[in-house]
Amino acid sequence: MRSLRDLFDPFLLLLIGMVLLASFLPARGEGAAILSVAADAAIVLLFFLHGAKLSREAVWNGAKAWKLHLATLGATFLVFPLIGLAMQHVDAIPSPMRAGLLFLTLLPSTVQSSIAFTALARGNVAAAVVSASFSNLLGIMLTPLLVALLMDKGGGGAAISLSSVEKIVLQLLLPFLLGHLSRPLTGGFVARHRAMLGRVDRGSILLIVYSAFSAAVVEGLWRQLSQTELALLAALCIIMLVAVLLFTWGLGRLLELPREDAIVLQFCGSKKSLATGVPIASVLFPASLAGPMLLPVMLFHQIQLMACALLARHYGRQATTSD
Repeated sequence: MRSLRDLFDPFLLLLIGMVLLASFLPARGEGAAILSVAADAAIVLLFFLHGAKLSREAVWNGAKAWKLHLATLGATFLVFPLIGLAMQHVDAIPSPMRAGLLFLTLLPSTVQSSIAFTALARGNVAAAVVSASFSNLLGIMLTPLLVALLMDKGGGGAAISLSSVEKIVLQLLLPFLLGHLSRPLTGGFVARHRAMLGRVDRGSILLIVYSAFSAAVVEGLWRQLSQTELALLAALCIIMLVAVLLFTWGLGRLLELPREDAIVLQFCGSKKSLATGVPIASVLFPASLAGPMLLPVMLFHQIQLMACALLARHYGRQATTSD
């Protein structure tokens, strides 16, 4: 049973439930307007909590293992986007889904799963904490910037507008900075109630997903995507993950990183954050477009969990055998 929980994230089942609920009972009219306001409030809360959780020590420590962290950031914000741009030539899936694939490649790394898999593989957990946290911190600024630079050319005209820039500042950057600056007052509370705040995080994401997919369903999302196209989308996510896992493995050997650090590079450099992607998509794109944008992110999220759980267990057994 434990191995099944490793492979299938229970939170993903809740996300699928929100997609199904939005598909059969989408919010409309005044209900949709109220839901949109609630989703905006949830985004502000999410990024305030992200800022409150990030310790100043993690920021300063990020400069120490510079070779490892630069390699991880290069995989996350350079190699991934290049793959995303290449996939824009796959005309067999609709343009909004291709845009979603590109948006997926522009997201920062995960934090929790990157650290968990590094620990399971017996890698450098401290470096994973710093690398994943740094990626998320930079992603708040870099992801919108990369969207502005790349999405207009590679994502079917889904570029962000001046009003989106204002929303980025007010709903993402400002709450994050306020949360981080509040750490002298809120740090203790955050540390004591980490489990409860984790549920708040997840609840906020579920609300945002329901809001985004409701708007997309009202606009005819499921009439635009066939089962064959959905299967192809999943296949492209698998190809993307395999390519990045191979690249990070090879880069670790090229840089002659210690085994523990090479594991950090592979797990932190191959992940994309659903928790960050959901609110950013809701801020950057119109409600009707956010749903299609998030579909590749949700598919990739589950695929990366399954593949990396197996890989981490393999590395962990290797380390145990060599001891």
